[in-house]
Amino acid sequence: MSRYPLFDRSRLRLRGLAERGHLLSHGDCLPLAAPAEPFAHPDLPALAEAIRDARRRDRPVLLMIGAHPVKLGLSRFLIDLIERRLVTHLATNGAGLIHDFELALAGGTSEDVGRWVAAGQFGLWQETGRLNDVSRQAAERGEGLGEAVGRTIEEERFAHRDLSVAAAGWRTGTPVTAHVGIGSDIHHGLANCDGAALGQASYTDFLIFARAVEGLEGGVFVNVGSVVTGPEVDLKALAMARNVAHQEGRSIRRFTTAVFDVVELPADFCAGPPPPGDALNYYRPWKTILVRTVADGGTSYYVRGDHRRTIPPLWHRLVTRAGAR
Repeated sequence: MSRYPLFDRSRLRLRGLAERGHLLSHGDCLPLAAPAEPFAHPDLPALAEAIRDARRRDRPVLLMIGAHPVKLGLSRFLIDLIERRLVTHLATNGAGLIHDFELALAGGTSEDVGRWVAAGQFGLWQETGRLNDVSRQAAERGEGLGEAVGRTIEEERFAHRDLSVAAAGWRTGTPVTAHVGIGSDIHHGLANCDGAALGQASYTDFLIFARAVEGLEGGVFVNVGSVVTGPEVDLKALAMARNVAHQEGRSIRRFTTAVFDVVELPADFCAGPPPPGDALNYYRPWKTILVRTVADGGTSYYVRGDHRRTIPPLWHRLVTRAGAR
């Protein structure tokens, strides 16, 4: 036992999602047929072709997302890419999995943080706490966290499971992994949270992800809006994969990376990260994904813009005749 006092979680009062309300409801999720906002980027055609070429050669396409692609109602685009096998592995952080689970279960997600944190109720919702039960079951079964959430949504036939990225992964046999930081997600504070089980299930997901990175030669890694988790998990997994590859006389050097975000980078970002002392030197997607991991043979692209303006055009280029031209 710790010699320091612990917070007594039994004192918490949980309330229901219906009382909380949602900033995003299932009706706000963009349909695939929605007209894409005008968006032009010189590298988008090349990136789309790299993804198509990788899949033609049966090479992997790994997509790492933060929570915002789900919060912005883009789930249908991600699900369609999974179902078409244009994405062979989708990874996210803990918040991404929460929004996916809530959307499938309750038909909405995302709360008014300012309102509820002032009321002492932020994140303390009964239904979201089910994720703790799922993580415990995942640990018992030896499953990854994303795998277990997708299975639960499908097996229990959640009302809006058609909007769940995790469920799409389970249906198609495509890994969906969740890479969590203990204490960073709203359900970690609830009395039914088992930190050991959560850590074990998410660590299983990390090993699933690292195994996918082993095959990245000739493939593509795309990071959408994940500023810390995506770059750091990718970097550690790539180090593991290259260690084994070097022992086996293989290399993991020639692959494509891309970052979708809103931070303004210089046109010559491929030349290297900014010097120490520059604030952007701490922007991990630039120095890790766009420079370091592809420094010895790969190619990188940076697509700047709001995800609702950039993801649909990428989807159109990948799956429609007009976009493929």
